[in-house]
Amino acid sequence: MEVVQHRQPARRTGGRSARVRSAVLDSTLIALLSHGLDDLSITEIAQRAGVHPTSIYRRWGSKSNLVLDAVLSQTAVEIPTPDTGSLRGDLLALMRSIATFLRTPLGELLVRAALWHELPEFEAARGGYWVERFRMGVALLESSRDRGELRPDVDPLLALEALVGPLHLRVVLTREPIDDEFIEKCVDVVLEGIATAHR
Repeated sequence: MEVVQHRQPARRTGGRSARVRSAVLDSTLIALLSHGLDDLSITEIAQRAGVHPTSIYRRWGSKSNLVLDAVLSQTAVEIPTPDTGSLRGDLLALMRSIATFLRTPLGELLVRAALWHELPEFEAARGGYWVERFRMGVALLESSRDRGELRPDVDPLLALEALVGPLHLRVVLTREPIDDEFIEKCVDVVLEGIATAHR
């Protein structure tokens, strides 16, 4: 698999257990971006992190769980849940973060991984990643519902799918540019269907 350049993983702080977890997750991201999922090696990750492989298996249980933890930890930093005080502001901030992330090596890797079918051991990680990311997005929309900006009958999960779908369509299929004008149009189209009249 082609070796890609990558950002430094997000720095994490805390006690010894947190430092060990941080070292392992950072090493996992480096290995992922260097070799891809198909050649991911727990032994290499352990050596890079300065721990024994059994420590990784004891804590995470499988490569799938380890990858899920590493990717979610990084994307939580790169795609934070916005809180601008308005539904439109939150959706714009979220879409801009996602668009930026999709251009990173890790974002590109996740897009490629979403199209793979020959790595069944990572299916749980792929499913878990989207469940968690959509959970965070649903929480964002529920906050806007509490502010009276979201219609009470709107399905927040479907609204999120309608919102982020065009980004992934352009990345995977059309390869058209994702600029701020496109992002604003996507947000405004979705808002027409989900927002209350007095947003």
